[in-house]
Amino acid sequence: QVRLVESGGGLVQPGGSLMLSCTASGSIFSIRVMGWFRQAPGKERELVAVTTGGDTYYGDSVKGRFTISKDDLKNTLYLQMNNLEPEDTSLYQCATTESRFPLFRLWPSDFGSWGPGTQVTVSS
Repeated sequence: QVRLVESGGGLVQPGGSLMLSCTASGSIFSIRVMGWFRQAPGKERELVAVTTGGDTYYGDSVKGRFTISKDDLKNTLYLQMNNLEPEDTSLYQCATTESRFPLFRLWPSDFGSWGPGTQVTVSS
């Protein structure tokens, strides 16, 4: 069992920045991929970014603005979000999977562990 807890969400003005973090505990040795997903009301869950530590993949809507990274010593995943737009407003969730699928082919259903999420609201 992998337990995930996100933090760092909040209210930010358009053009601003936020750093999200996700701390993992439990059976962390089984993790191959960690990633961030988001879901806004009335919309489907969307892949934001995923990483194995050695490779990363970003959703088209955040490419060039968001950066995913992780600190293995702290068992923590990060998402640096810059130049935020109102369209980025969502509940952001951290997730992990043991899947061997290529990163760009991963779907939310491939991830077995999920955190409760942290809300990001971009508004002036």
